[in-house]
Amino acid sequence: MAVLICGSLAFDTIMNFEGRFAEQILPDQLHILNVSFLVPSLRRDFGGCAGNIAYALQLLGGTPLPMATVGNDGAEYVQRLQSQGISTRHITQVPDTYTAQAMIMTDRDNNQITAFHPGAMVQAHVNHVEAAPGVALGIIAPDGRDAMLQHAAEFKAAGIPFVFDPGQGLPMFSGEELAAFVEQASWVTVNDYEGKMLCERTGWSLADISRKVRGLVVTLGAEGCDVWEAGVVTRVAPCTPAQVVDPTGCGDAWRGALLLGLERGWPLVRCAQLGNRMGALKIAQRGPQNYVLDFVPDVD
Repeated sequence: MAVLICGSLAFDTIMNFEGRFAEQILPDQLHILNVSFLVPSLRRDFGGCAGNIAYALQLLGGTPLPMATVGNDGAEYVQRLQSQGISTRHITQVPDTYTAQAMIMTDRDNNQITAFHPGAMVQAHVNHVEAAPGVALGIIAPDGRDAMLQHAAEFKAAGIPFVFDPGQGLPMFSGEELAAFVEQASWVTVNDYEGKMLCERTGWSLADISRKVRGLVVTLGAEGCDVWEAGVVTRVAPCTPAQVVDPTGCGDAWRGALLLGLERGWPLVRCAQLGNRMGALKIAQRGPQNYVLDFVPDVD
């Protein structure tokens, strides 16, 4: 069955800085920060969490239904999704806006600085979960603030289990709002930094959160991920990439694998193992949607 992916569609402008941010930013001068980074390479990619997750899920043989908004410049993105066999019936064009735009700069240590213009994304609440029949599973990925709140409530009301994946959108919400997301969700996924912020704002530990949902996963980059179930944590080992080229979209590739496994009823650890493999595959290629599978996934 289909997986409804609520999140952003965005154009990513990717820049590579050949030095280290840490060598350019003086800690004792942060109050008067004024820096410039020379970026010899620049490219424009299709991105946004909904698009990236849908790409990964489609590669693995799943059926993604991205639910998102684009602006007047979004026709090219919609056509790309359609060319890949991904349904666009839940993508809405918002007039007089731009599609969301992310400007991402990566240094030689794979640290990133991102500037993000939300554009049409802030109108994502015009889409409604109940308008997407035949959905087995969903995910709330970073999106417009109102849309994330609304779609979580709509998933819950429809009885559709969903993953809460706040990502970079986490700082938009209070502790009370984040607690409500967790209590409505079936699973939660965050990276290590987001996990610490989620705990700080809700006052719950990772073990506490895992007892409120079917499972919690904390991704740890090159160290793999931690799978929490009923207060017990299991470390899932990483996969070694062929090379480290570009981390942009690795988390979304991981989440595409997670959704495939959850839709098929896999144990959460098995979902995480495939997620780690997809993350390692993506990081070896530039751009969030330019990689291809180099293995045949076991999806039985």
